[in-house]
Amino acid sequence: MNSTPQAVELELQISVGKPVILAAPQLPDMNAALGWLAEHRQALRGILLRYGHLLVRGLPIDSAQDFAAVRDGFFEQRAQYKEKATPRRSFGNDIYSSTEIQSMHTIRMHNENSYTLDFPGKLAFCCIEAPNSGGATTVVDVRKVLAAVPAELAARFRKLGWLLARHFHGGAISLPWAVSFGTDDRDQVRAYCEQNMVTASWRPDEVLTTRQHRPAVIAHPVTEEEVWFNHVAFWSSHSLDEEMREVLEANYGADALPFETYLGDGSALTAEEVGALNRAYDLHTCRESWRKGDVMFVDNILCAHGRESFEGGRRVLVAMGEPISLADCPHTPAPRVVEATAALAD
Repeated sequence: MNSTPQAVELELQISVGKPVILAAPQLPDMNAALGWLAEHRQALRGILLRYGHLLVRGLPIDSAQDFAAVRDGFFEQRAQYKEKATPRRSFGNDIYSSTEIQSMHTIRMHNENSYTLDFPGKLAFCCIEAPNSGGATTVVDVRKVLAAVPAELAARFRKLGWLLARHFHGGAISLPWAVSFGTDDRDQVRAYCEQNMVTASWRPDEVLTTRQHRPAVIAHPVTEEEVWFNHVAFWSSHSLDEEMREVLEANYGADALPFETYLGDGSALTAEEVGALNRAYDLHTCRESWRKGDVMFVDNILCAHGRESFEGGRRVLVAMGEPISLADCPHTPAPRVVEATAALAD
């Protein structure tokens, strides 16, 4: 049953192409800010459940410690980053930098850890230092994305799910498998993969290859609304610019790229299909330039996020909370184990 709480009282700024924004009152210090957040916590969480994202502007946040206090006051519990895929710095207390890739690159839309069997239900981003230009953490309502995906393509993903293949080469493009899994013990990695329906095999050159099958469409455990929840377009080679794709193929081979996605039966996706998925995201993407002290809360199931390219310094921190099991999100098809020898169509 749909049980979305009522979002009330607080004066929201709602504009096409922007996230929902709430200007905090003038608060003299973090104690006052935490008190104001605690007073309005239920209403803020209701807004988040309705819209999928909420940017709170004007908090007196100066440090990772301040942000951690906001996180602990808003989330019911912390969540961990599993099967790491991108470089981040830890600031302690489960606070991390947002993905650290070169500033000239855009990070495409994705739901955090959509490829794992449990994932953060909520995220929080905090701006400690705003860039000179660009650098917005973009957001998009994936209920709207699902509606914008061509019906025939969405139907195929509903039926088949999606498949992710990873090759852990290490280096600048792909994290080493020991970093991704948090251990250099192969037995521990194998045990994790077996428990989480991930097929793992090592090549003689120490490169780990993994494959995992997941549903592409799930339902939110509270609102019961269906959403487009996956990394299909994010990690498709068709989403790479031509120069980057050529470099990766030259270094690793077209069949051993750091990341590649397929339909759940192993069928290759066309450039046109991936283009249609990216256009569905682009159609509803929202952005707002960061200001120091901004905090953006994101419902990780209702909303995907990304990052614009930028110039100048940019320090945006991230925290994850309220882990949710895929089993608690109605979905089809069920995840399945992919045979290590299964053919993937070119």
